[in-house]
Amino acid sequence: MKRLNNPAGTIPGPTRREALGLLGAGVALFGAGMTRPAFAQGDDVLTEALVLRDPDAPATGNLDGDINIVEWFDYNCPYCRKIAPEIQQVVQDDGKVRLVLKDWPILGDVSRYAARVALAAKYQDKYLPAHEAMIGVSSKLTEPRIRELVAGAGIDMDRLNRDLTTNAKAIDIILARNHDQAVAFGFKGTPSFIVGKFRVPGILTMAEFEMVIADARKAKKSN
Repeated sequence: MKRLNNPAGTIPGPTRREALGLLGAGVALFGAGMTRPAFAQGDDVLTEALVLRDPDAPATGNLDGDINIVEWFDYNCPYCRKIAPEIQQVVQDDGKVRLVLKDWPILGDVSRYAARVALAAKYQDKYLPAHEAMIGVSSKLTEPRIRELVAGAGIDMDRLNRDLTTNAKAIDIILARNHDQAVAFGFKGTPSFIVGKFRVPGILTMAEFEMVIADARKAKKSN
């Protein structure tokens, strides 16, 4: 798990056992008893609608699914890259999960550029190809490499350049909202997740994700 303000990754993230322990302790969201920190922009970014159903946040999987997995990630985070195919496999195998992707570029200027490129590609309906191209590499990204990858994924680069400029403010708003949500949830680095209405601040195995999804469905039925 890549830590906020720790680009070298020298501070280890929580173990899977610890992450599951947090979940098992019932770190529920959106409930009346939740303590919420102050928000930088003065508005409530932790509403269920903005976290799970933000219209500006790209989503994949079953868009009509009964459970949401929300992931905060950074394209230069090696743990995000490692877990990406496993999450996709879980979503595919389950068939009823909607995966929401929240760009949270915390590892420097190149990470921020990658996130902006992906969100700009959304304006030509190519967010997912751009995302998959960048999250699927094993080496650290650079700006030239990012442009090479997204061009190879079929993104119109002239259109991308225009959208990066024309929609700069809208992209900044999305990234700021993603950041405010992550900080408000107490996430310390990437990847971090919401599964249903539970917080999972760390990496899980495929089997553990399946267990968490099952628990989230049980919790949903009991409400």
